[in-house]
Amino acid sequence: MPEVVGVRFKPSGKIYTFEVNGIDIKVGDEVVVESQLGLTIGYVVKDRYTIEESDKNLKKIIRKVTKEDLEQKMENLKLEEEAMKVCLERIMARGLPMKLVDTEVTLDRKRLIFYFTAEKRIDFRELVKDLAAKFKTRIEMRQIGVRDGAKLIGSIGICGMEICCRKFLTSFEPISIKMAKKQELVLNTGKLSGICGRLMCCLGFEYPYASQEDITQTDAEEFIVEEAEETEMVVASSESIGIEDASEQQLIKSESPQPVELKRHKEKHIRWPLRKRKKRRRHREG
Repeated sequence: MPEVVGVRFKPSGKIYTFEVNGIDIKVGDEVVVESQLGLTIGYVVKDRYTIEESDKNLKKIIRKVTKEDLEQKMENLKLEEEAMKVCLERIMARGLPMKLVDTEVTLDRKRLIFYFTAEKRIDFRELVKDLAAKFKTRIEMRQIGVRDGAKLIGSIGICGMEICCRKFLTSFEPISIKMAKKQELVLNTGKLSGICGRLMCCLGFEYPYASQEDITQTDAEEFIVEEAEETEMVVASSESIGIEDASEQQLIKSESPQPVELKRHKEKHIRWPLRKRKKRRRHREG
C-alpha cells in the first residue's frame, strides 16, 4: 500500500493527496509537485498515511523545495504583478464586462492563469491573443464565482475579523434565508450579506443548534397545551409560545363567565343612538 501525504497550495484551500515517493517529509515542509496546472509549490498539512491500491494514478512528490525554487518563486511574483497590470489595461481597452481577481504563474512558467468574475459568459479570445503575444507562454482564463473571488482577495467582515472563507473554510456550503429566519435575525440584506454580495457563510454555523432549539420549543408548547386542557386554562406567553409582543401575555379562565350587567350595558349602548334618531325624525315631521 502506498504512503501518501496531504498537500495544500493556497491558504484555506483544498487538500490534495500525493504519493510520498520515498522522500523524507513531514508536516510544514514545502514541496514541489506536479498538479493539474503544472509544477507548483505546496505545503504539507497532513502527515503520511497509507491507503489501499486504487484505480486512480496518484501523482508523486518531485522533491523538497530548494533555494533555487524559492528564488524562482520570488521572480514569479514579479511576473504575476506585471501580468495583472497588462491584463487590466487590455480589459479596459477592449471594454470587456469582467473583473480581474488574481493571476497565477506555475513554477516552470509554462502556464499563466488569470482568474476573473463576470455576470455572464465573456468572449475573451482577442484578450488571450494579446496576452500570449506579450508573455510568450500558454494563457488560461478561468471564470470563478463571486464567493471564490472573495476567498482569493480576502477582506475584513462586519464582525471585525478576517472573512471565514479566507481564514479556515475549505469549501462553500449552500446558505439560504431560511437559516436567518430560524435564528430570528433581522431580514436585512445589508446586514446578512458579506463582501461578496451573497449571504454570509457564518449564518450556517449556528443553524443546526437553532433547529434543535425549535424542536425543544415545540415539545414545550405541546406540554403547555396538555396542561391547559387538564386544568381548563389557556396560557399565552411570549417566552413559551412565541408571541412577539410580551405585553400581550394574558390569563383566561374558562370558569369565569361574563357579568350580566356588562352585557346589558353594551346592549343599551348600542340601542341608544337608534332611539335618538327616531326622536329627531318625529320632530321634523311634526
